[in-house]
Amino acid sequence: MIAADQLRHFTQQIFLAIGCSEADATLAADVLVSADLRGVDSHGVARLPGYVRLYDLGRLNPQPNIQIVHESPSTAVVDGDRGLGLVVGPWAMQVAIEKARQAGTGWVAVRNSNHFGIAGYHAMLAVEHDMIGQAMTHAAPLVAPTFSLDKLLGTNPIAVAVPALSEPPFLADFASTAVAYGKLEILQRKGQAVPLGWAQDADGQPTSDSNAVRNGGALLPLGSDREHGSHKGYGLGAIVDIFSGVLSGANYGPWVPPFATAGFMSAQEGVGIGTGHFFGAMRIDAFRPAEDFKWHMDTWIQRFRNARAVDGHQVLIPGDPEREMEARRLSEGIPVLEPVVKSLEDLGERFGIRL
Repeated sequence: MIAADQLRHFTQQIFLAIGCSEADATLAADVLVSADLRGVDSHGVARLPGYVRLYDLGRLNPQPNIQIVHESPSTAVVDGDRGLGLVVGPWAMQVAIEKARQAGTGWVAVRNSNHFGIAGYHAMLAVEHDMIGQAMTHAAPLVAPTFSLDKLLGTNPIAVAVPALSEPPFLADFASTAVAYGKLEILQRKGQAVPLGWAQDADGQPTSDSNAVRNGGALLPLGSDREHGSHKGYGLGAIVDIFSGVLSGANYGPWVPPFATAGFMSAQEGVGIGTGHFFGAMRIDAFRPAEDFKWHMDTWIQRFRNARAVDGHQVLIPGDPEREMEARRLSEGIPVLEPVVKSLEDLGERFGIRL
């Protein structure tokens, strides 16, 4: 177990070492460690070596000039100048919040960014302003659309955060695939198989090989196969890709550049600029009084949480498991796999920073 503050400090020091400002390094470290605290280990400090590799490859600008390149009263396009998505994302979300403050809703498309961590972190930024937050991003092509042998989409997550009155916020944060690729990476490190329905092999057949995607296979959309609704997961992933890439001017589809940890892939940019995201903020009182809405959100949450459940289970509200995990890990520390510890120690040795 490693204490969250210890991981956060180490991560901040690594970002400082590659040239990030104090404020950006602090923010980026907070975004990464928040993923580990919430149990989303695939998007936490395990990704830190990948960001450093992006820097080594010249694909990451540690001192970006993030700016709005086009806007209307309620919309904007932000150019991230190849900055950390961990920094570009919150910057763009603040633009969406300010647009919503003025116009009722704010919508921001981002181009020329990089991997932005967990989508839920960005969506939650709107909640403290009595707004509903939305965040989505596309990613490198690891996913085969229904009936396809070609990888054309990323895991393309969507997050929606909704404030309540006395209940914790509702937070749905999920990939549009059967599983995020980071989960396969974790099983690869452990040398374990994946459940059927997560991936297909190079011939399009179901597989339990955790290395299938590296060997010509692909991740599967949410639903896994046509009979179980994979066309719906494909549709969700396509929507995220269009909003994040086609609308923003970033790359899209098979041209989205890979994160550095996907060493078996090569960047094939050519239809846009970098990686894209999409953010939204909706001011609740642009629809109805905020306190009234939040009282009814409490009622909604309590009714669902008290639903009759099958034996041995309880109906959960999106965000419940992650919130419980965060409380436990703040108290007990964060479990970090030995291969991840080794990769962090190697980074620390390179920059003279002790984990």
